[in-house]
Amino acid sequence: MNFEDFIIPPKKIRAEKWQIGDKIINDIKEDGIVLLFVSDYRGADGDAESQDFTGVRREFYKLSQLDFDIPVIDLGDLVSGRTSQDSHYILQEVLSACHHKNAIPVIVGGGNDLAFSLFSALNFHQNNISYTQISNVVSLKQDEEIHESNFLSKILGSKNFSIKNYHHLGYQKHLNEMDSVRLIKEVQFDIIRLAEMMNSTEKTEPYFRKADLVTINCDAIESFGEPFSMNPQVNGLNRREICAYMKEIGLSEKLKSVGIFNYNIYSDSQLNQQLLAQMIWYLIEGINIQRSHPKEKSYETFYVLINDEKYAFKREVFSNLWYFGEDDNIDNCIPCSRSDFDEAKKGFLNSRFTRN
Repeated sequence: MNFEDFIIPPKKIRAEKWQIGDKIINDIKEDGIVLLFVSDYRGADGDAESQDFTGVRREFYKLSQLDFDIPVIDLGDLVSGRTSQDSHYILQEVLSACHHKNAIPVIVGGGNDLAFSLFSALNFHQNNISYTQISNVVSLKQDEEIHESNFLSKILGSKNFSIKNYHHLGYQKHLNEMDSVRLIKEVQFDIIRLAEMMNSTEKTEPYFRKADLVTINCDAIESFGEPFSMNPQVNGLNRREICAYMKEIGLSEKLKSVGIFNYNIYSDSQLNQQLLAQMIWYLIEGINIQRSHPKEKSYETFYVLINDEKYAFKREVFSNLWYFGEDDNIDNCIPCSRSDFDEAKKGFLNSRFTRN
């Protein structure tokens, strides 16, 4: 498929030698980070008219490139299909091309329903996907056409999809139908409230560590002044917190695909454009740091006795990250935090460690 038919190349933006804009290229490269901007908001009850992302690009291009080694590619803007389904199909073709080159696609803009395409494209290339979503709402409606209110039920309920773990972070009680929240818990997926994510990333970092796919619904980020998202909220992750989480996402050991959805593209606010640009930048920083970590890892094992039962925790020596489990294969152990270990020493074991 010829991508030139449905991707508009980015406008030229001048950047100085030390800025990230100076190193950005426009062709997919092996092991690169591929940015693609999308204007189709039909799945979020918006429209699909082509929007101008130049303001976001300008803010992003002028940020420092530090010592980043990974190629950063800006493919441009995806032209919306005649229907929402056409946009999903075209997007999946681009995503598949990225996965073939072991590049990490970062989709910016568009409705939250586009997460379905990210999962579908990745599912074509691998099994047992670990998916983490940051979103203030949990919606499991059963409508036929893909929409932001039902894409999650289509992912979790499809016999064609291979999902290993699903983590839902940042939901807010007052915005949700409790039946959906209850159902997520009943099938033993993790669902974490906004309050547990605030001020520090330590407790929720484990939910990103082994994630293949991460999507962010910008509705989970608090708005300031002009609305940051399509459905602006007075409560949510603040500016510093979301940037810290973007870095944690980049630090995932298995990251294959990222989506940043429901951004308010109709906003001309420079502060909104700056925040989105810096979210992308911190994601890239995390990916660069993860790629610099040693491939060979060593672990210390600690045992905790609770009610005459012995439980093992492992600490990775280089990164100081913790795991629950005694298996020699670290992939069979559960990522956890130092506080999980400390609580276990007091006799309190996190229930997610003992699920069947």
